[in-house]
Amino acid sequence: MEWRTIWRHTGAALLATAFAFSTQAQAASWPEKPVRVVVPFGTGGGTDIQARLLADNLQKATGQRFVIENRSGAGGLIGAENVVNSPADGHTILFTTATLAINTTLYSKTLKFNPRTDLVASTLVSNAPNVLCVHPSVPARSVKDLLALAKRTPEGLNNGVNTPGSTSHLAAEMLAQLGKIKTVIIPFTGGGPAVIALMTGDIDLLFATGPVAAANLKTGRIRCLAVTTATKNVSFPDLPPINTFVPGLVIGNWYAMFFAKGTPSEAITRLSAVMKQALDDEKIKGFYAREGLEPVGSSPEALRKQFETDVEKYAKVIKTRNIPLR
Repeated sequence: MEWRTIWRHTGAALLATAFAFSTQAQAASWPEKPVRVVVPFGTGGGTDIQARLLADNLQKATGQRFVIENRSGAGGLIGAENVVNSPADGHTILFTTATLAINTTLYSKTLKFNPRTDLVASTLVSNAPNVLCVHPSVPARSVKDLLALAKRTPEGLNNGVNTPGSTSHLAAEMLAQLGKIKTVIIPFTGGGPAVIALMTGDIDLLFATGPVAAANLKTGRIRCLAVTTATKNVSFPDLPPINTFVPGLVIGNWYAMFFAKGTPSEAITRLSAVMKQALDDEKIKGFYAREGLEPVGSSPEALRKQFETDVEKYAKVIKTRNIPLR
């Protein structure tokens, strides 16, 4: 082989090695300043609870602060739009739920951005069931009792929902339709405000997120009747799946992190890797087990696939159930 050819191959190899080291260095350098984590729901809900717990761990892992900012409204879309309109430098994260997949269709008339193209998936953090809960004054100790009570209540039971377009909302709509009962849907700005209304008796029932249900079940101020997963949930072993009584009512909830379109890929993949490490922390694993959460820590590709699948699934539910578009 001629020296010129040898040098050409050697030079290419050196350039490839240098590029690899450069890419690794860029990934390792993220974040370079404090990170704003936008939670698009009120304080005290399942998303907010996790965000504050994970922020401490992420700060230890990266050396930068992760600052939680609650921006509730429009079923989580106000916070999402804020992230879309923020600089795509990797220092603003949207920590949201499966609500985003629902509202891509539900708010299609008024959306000012496209969640499918204007947000970039980073990591699926966790999964959780919704839990059907009632105020202790409601004379129902099972789903069967609740359905019978609802049918004896012509004006309809007050069914609070975390936010319009949330899995809490869709579960409530499906309960009324599949259970053939009348309910009055009362929306709140997040899981925290909704469960407070349940505890004070302002509403009769609520499909709460797993963390909110677990945290408040211990107080005796709410009573939980069932989970919305297809099978029993390990964190609520005494609760039956609601589809045992209302066939077809199966709906779950996931929590995930997204960036604005245009965010450097290094930040997207680095967050996914750091989150996987955070979820392996014994303190966090213990918390998740107690609060009805299943830690995931997926790749960006896995979250994107989950999101797209759910957009299509919930669009069919919204159409079939004739839920008005907003």
